[in-house]
This record gives sequence, structure tokens and C-alpha cells, in this order.
Amino acid sequence: MNRHVNAIAGRLSLRPPQRKSLEILDHITELVPPHKETDLATALEIIQREYPQVVDFERDFPSLCFALATGVGKTRLMGAFISYLHLAHGLNNFFVMAPNLTIYNKLIADFTPNTPKYVFKGIAEFVTNTPVIITGDTYERGTGVRSDQLPGYETEVHINIFNISKINSEVRGGKSPRIKRLSEFIGQSYFDYLAGLEDLVLIMDESHRYRASAGVRAINELRPVLGLELTATPNVETGKVSVPFKNVIYDYPLGKAMEDGFVKEPAVVTRKDFNPAGMSPAEIERLKLEDGVRLHESVKVELETYARETGNAIVKPFLLVISRDTTHAGELVKLVKSDEFFGGNYAGKVIQVDSSRTGAEEEEMIERLLKVEHTDEPTEIVIHVNMLKEGWDVTNLYTIVPLRAANARTLIEQSIGRGLRLPYGKRTGITAVDRLNIVAHDRFQDIVDEASRPESVIHLQQVILDPDKLQQKIETVVSDPNLTTKLEASYTKPQDKQVVQLTYKAICKLENKPQQVPGVRYLIEPDIQAQIVREVEAEYRTTQLELDGVVAPPDFATVVAQTAALVVKETINIPRILVVPKGEVKTGYKPFMLDLSGVNYQAPSDELWIKHLRTDKLDIIGGGDGCIDEARIEDYIVSGLMNFDDVSYDNHADLLYDLAGQVVLRLWGYLSEEDTRKVLRFFQRDIARLVHSQMLQHYWEEEVEFEVKVNSGFTALKQSAYTSAKDDRLDFRQSPVDKSKMAKYLFEGFSRCLYKEQKFQSDSERKLAIILDRDADKWFKPAKGQFQIHYKSGINYPEYVPDFVAETKDTIYMLEPKARNEMDSAEVLAKRDAALIWCQQATAYASTNNDKPWVYALIPHDIITENMSLEYLVGKCR
Repeated sequence: MNRHVNAIAGRLSLRPPQRKSLEILDHITELVPPHKETDLATALEIIQREYPQVVDFERDFPSLCFALATGVGKTRLMGAFISYLHLAHGLNNFFVMAPNLTIYNKLIADFTPNTPKYVFKGIAEFVTNTPVIITGDTYERGTGVRSDQLPGYETEVHINIFNISKINSEVRGGKSPRIKRLSEFIGQSYFDYLAGLEDLVLIMDESHRYRASAGVRAINELRPVLGLELTATPNVETGKVSVPFKNVIYDYPLGKAMEDGFVKEPAVVTRKDFNPAGMSPAEIERLKLEDGVRLHESVKVELETYARETGNAIVKPFLLVISRDTTHAGELVKLVKSDEFFGGNYAGKVIQVDSSRTGAEEEEMIERLLKVEHTDEPTEIVIHVNMLKEGWDVTNLYTIVPLRAANARTLIEQSIGRGLRLPYGKRTGITAVDRLNIVAHDRFQDIVDEASRPESVIHLQQVILDPDKLQQKIETVVSDPNLTTKLEASYTKPQDKQVVQLTYKAICKLENKPQQVPGVRYLIEPDIQAQIVREVEAEYRTTQLELDGVVAPPDFATVVAQTAALVVKETINIPRILVVPKGEVKTGYKPFMLDLSGVNYQAPSDELWIKHLRTDKLDIIGGGDGCIDEARIEDYIVSGLMNFDDVSYDNHADLLYDLAGQVVLRLWGYLSEEDTRKVLRFFQRDIARLVHSQMLQHYWEEEVEFEVKVNSGFTALKQSAYTSAKDDRLDFRQSPVDKSKMAKYLFEGFSRCLYKEQKFQSDSERKLAIILDRDADKWFKPAKGQFQIHYKSGINYPEYVPDFVAETKDTIYMLEPKARNEMDSAEVLAKRDAALIWCQQATAYASTNNDKPWVYALIPHDIITENMSLEYLVGKCR
């Protein structure tokens, strides 16, 4: 494997299909080095031997298509291609074509340094020698022309970005495009200058959009050394006939992208017990549209809740309605804007996209449409006639309502289009955040049947809407600690409120000074209060412009004392404890015998293997991840194992070769040495994963001494966020009728909880809350990040968030109610062990400051009843 491929793939964090594309380019340029006078027939013959699917270049120069599904990352792959061709082959000139103004502007932004999606981020060679960007608007200035003739600029990379739709408009009527006209600045046309370059590479983005256009035929006369086409749909539509590209060298279809989790999971939506009998088409249409809006509102809340829980940016979703024609689209806009449609709430949140527009008017329309991603843009409903022709690149499309007549296959293709991109770049594990909804009540079964065909690349999920639940509006509930509300209500005068805010700000600074303030109760000590008063007075004078004698100054000492007392009352003293090992932590794997009883690989077909006569190098087509031929047969497995982060060659070499030897002996038991090599090359990654999974069962970690570092004497309670419907609020003393849906309810009515609202995952948790509200002085359910306790799970250390924390007169409890059948699970015990260590360290720290000890209790759910006392439950479980 070319070292540049590994370096670029690592620096740009390429996904597997992107890396595979780069590996193919590396292989192709080895077979047919990029030169201006390459013989086309010979080049095609050589490439066909390795990639028989390439039937024709379809151009007067070697041109290959990489068909990657939408959402996988074609623009980043462009950056990888350019980086590789420059670093590995010294090519410096590139011509990038965009299909329209929107994508043209996007490409310019993505190739510009210091932008959010800069394609060369991580490529060290381009940090000091940034590529020069020449566009269809700037090329006449002569930027970069012949700069390679100047000392120090010989290796400067030039990237030309042009809008093919603009060139198409210029060549109408047989005219020459502007790029072919004489430029007095450079003494020739810019086209002739580019055509004269010996290393020009043509990169065509979304090439299916303009492949046979007059503009492209003109550009083809540049005769580049190589053409690279990128598209998700490698075919040309001519009337009702779809003609596939003949030069596709790598195809990564949508179904594979879904399987690998690079895009949203599409789902078809209908109503529970939906029966269209007796309903007119207009009534069905109205119902689908209204249900789509209800689902959209639900998704909006789920996205906000996820963002607040994880600290990510909030994503504003939008709903797409596909109408029959422009007249129908106008009628739908009128309906959505009317008072009869959800009380007119969407009157200012809907736009119509008229797909009959062309040229500059079309480009302006598309540019407005793309602003739908911005959180400060009000549009939430887009009504569109045809969503396939616009080349959208949005990540926040979550709900689609198709209202045009079409067969099931067309409905699927039109509906998933550009709606599959993930807003956070990867799946979150939250169903609502990772799913694209297609509302199709009347076509539900047709679409399910079509997607279920064996040859279908898309297998849709099914979502059944309950009409009763659709009427419930859910919302994101941001739950602040009661302390926040009580601080705001503690004083009415503006100047006193200002002092309260400054006091709390000063208190928060003291969190990180455990030597000075070991715990929250120290805030009421006279010397600490005096310090806070001084800081507040100084800060107050810099923020207030009141004239002495006109407004009476606040009573700083009294306000500070009362604020500090409120903080102590409404806070449980949680120190920030960091447990770190003393010295070096030694880890490793014990020797063991592999279980290889299930290993029965057969050698792949010889026709997939190509051996180079000159170099004796062996390559594999269709597998093996480009693995090179190893001199020592065990090295196939050893090199595969070294890709795992927890495997060090220096520390584990003997064990790695022992395990590799066991695998080789197993294969030699039924294969020849030649076939064994084929199996190890082809299945290297799978075999390495099998061996590594068994290694984890024999992992050891040397017992070491730990030291405790206390970074904070106390920590402020974190904000929580929940998703809830207004009708799903209950008094926590009330047991829901359907306990299996406990997690949907938001409970309130507490007297000693430090938050107004809480959610429970089981009825046992609700009962424990009743006990705590009776027996504890104060309690709460911690939010993620409150404790920062981590437990061991394999080689990873995920965060453990305890279920309850409660403080009594003489003890602070960390409580974990758990189902009886889960009490002895490895994960529960690992969490328990981590919590016990934390509580021991917190107790040791508390003892030095005359504070309360911490006690951890893992409580089986079946002993939690309301008549039990907290003391009894903890006593039974310690």
C-alpha cells in the first residue's frame, strides 16, 4: 500500500468507502501512470484486466467514476484525491466542476482554509503551502498562471472551481464559452492555458447532472491526464430510459451506507388501524399532511433534548412535502398558511419551491432553500414539486410527505433522496435522531412490499402512529436545580438581584479551590463570606453607574450571607474526585489457546488474484483491503492485530506470533500453504477481529497504587433535559396504569427533591423516590457528567451515572435500584465497583473536613416498597 494512502486516510479520517476509493486510485495510477499522451485503448485494456466493470472511459481521456451513496462524503474524497495525486505523483493542477451555483459556492467554501468543512484539514504539506483557489469569477485575473515558473512556486497546487451550468448557458447557440476567449492579461485564453498544462486533472462533482451537456463537451477538449467523476446515481436519464455509466470503477450503494450507519435509517409511516374507505383523496392528503406536521414537532423536541443532554448544537428539522405540480403546491401553501391548519401556526414557516424555474431564478430559489438549515431561519415546511433535481446538501430533513401519484419504487427513490444525511456526521443511537420518516398512509403496504423485495437495496423500518398520541404535543423540558429558581426569587430590588448574581458567580469560582473551601458548608464561614463580599463589592462597582446618595447601596454582607446559606441548603456536597495511578500502569494479555473450531475459511477464487511479473507483488480484487504480500506467513495476522489500539507490538510480540502460529496451523490442517496465504490475505481483518475478541478475555492489568486528587470541594448541580407531553405529567405518588411506559412520564410534586421534575425508568425507582422524599433531607437524580465516575468495560471506560443521591442527617447515599435478574451482571458489578471506590475516596476526603461519609447501595427492585425506610433498605444491601 502506498504510504501516502495510509497517511492521507489517517489525517483526513476517511471512512472505509472513502479509503477504498483512494486505494483504487492508488492502484490505477500504478497501472496507468497519469500522462498527457496516454494511449486510451491500451489504458482501458490494462484497467479492465483488474476492474472488468469498467467498459469504457466514455471520454477522450482516462476517466473513472466513483459512485458513493449520498451522505458518505464525496467532497472530502475530492480533497483526498487531490492530496494523493499531488503528494504521490507531483500533480499540481486540478479543475473541479460543480453542477450549479449552490454546489459551486459550497465547493469554494470547502476548499477555503479555516472554514468548517475544509477538505485539507490535517494535510501538513498544505499548511505552509496552501493550494491556490481559482474560480469561474476570478480566473481572468490570472491568479496562479505560470506561477510555477517563479522560484519557490514550482510545487504550488492550483485548484480551479467552475460552475458547469454557467458554462452551459454560455455555449447555447453554438457559442464559445467565456473561458475560451482571449485574455489580454495572460496573452491567450484561460482555456488554452489549462489545455497546455501537462498535469491537469478533471474532477466532476455530481457528474450525472451534466454528463452529456454542451458545456462538458467543451471542457473535455482540455484533454486532462485523468478524469475523476463523483456521483451517487451513476446513470444518465434520457426520457424514461436510464442509461448506466460505463466507467464506474467503485460502487458503494445506498443500502450499504445504511447498513454501515453512515446515513439516516429511512422509515415508512402510517396510522394505527388506518382505513381509507370512505375518505376522499383530499381528506387522505390533509390527514397525511397534518400527521407529518405532528411527527415533525415530535422530532423537533427529540433533537433539542438530545442536543441539551449531550452538549451538541441544536438541530432545527424541517418537513418536506412533495406536491403533484406547481398549482397543487400553491394550494398546499395556502392551506398551511390558513387559520384552519393548526391555528395558523405555520403561516410564516412555509416556503414553496417551484421546480419549473430555470437558470438564475432557479439558482436563487435553491440558495434560499438551503438556508432552511440555519436555526435562525423560520422555515419548517418546504413544499416542493420535485426534490430530485436540486442537488441538496442538507442534514436536517427528517420528515417527508409525498403527495404525488407514483409507483412504490419511485416513491421510495424520490422520498429518500437528500434526506439521509446525518446532522452530527454519525448515528447517535437515539432512534428519532437517526431516522428519516416518510409519511405514506395510503401507500404504506405497497412501499413495505417494494422495500422488502430481495433485490431491493433499501429495507425500510415501519412506524405506526397512534391517533390518540398524535394529539399530544411533546416538548423539551429543561429542568434547572431548584436553587436557580430560588436565587432569582430571593430579592425583588434590581440592585439586590445583581448582588445575588455576583455572589453566586463568586461562589462558583470557589468550587475549584478545595484547599480554601473544602466543602459547600464552608461558604457560611465568616472569613469566606468576607472574601466573597469584597469580590462582589468590587465587581458591583464596575457594573453599576448609580450616583452616591441617589440610590441606597445594597447591604452586601446580608445578601451574600443569605445567598450562601441558600446554596448550602439546596446543594448536596459532591467533591470532584480524580483517582490517578502512581507510576506506570502495566497491562497485557496472558498466553492462551485460541478456540478456532469455527474457522473453516476456503481459499477465494484464483481469478481474483493478480500477480505482477516485474515486482512479484500480489494484489487482490474484491477483498483483502489492499494487503501486501508478507514474507512471513504469520505477519498477515500480526499486522492485522496491530491495528487495534490496545495491542502494542513491543509489549506483545511473543504472544502475537504464538496466536498467529495457532491460526496458521489450523489453516494448514486443511489447506495448502498457497491457499493459506490467500485466506490470510483475503480475510485478514476478520481473522484479526476473531483473535482480538478472544484476547480480551485474557487481558490483565497490574494492581497499582492510586492517589486521589480533589479538584473541587463541591460542584454545582447540572441542568437536566427531558422529552415529555403535557398530558404525561404525574404526581410522583401516583402510579401509572401502564407501568411498561414509565419512562415517558415526567413526575413532580416533590417536597425534598433538589429539582422540580424527575423521570423514572421503573416503578421501583418511583417508589424509592417516595421513600427518599419522606426519609432524606434532600435528594435528586444526577444528570450526565455530575460525578464523572467511569467503570471498566473491556478496554473502554464509559461513564457511570448513579440513579439517586440522597443526604440524611449524618450520611450521603449513592443509590442504584436494579432488577433482581440484573444484580450479578458484569456491567452492574463493574459500575458498583467504580462507585464503591469513589465513595471510599469521597468519605476519606470528607473525614479530613469533618463532613458526612458516602455510602453506596445496590438495591434489588423487589424489596422496594413504600413502607420500607431508607435505613432498612440500605442496611439490607450494604
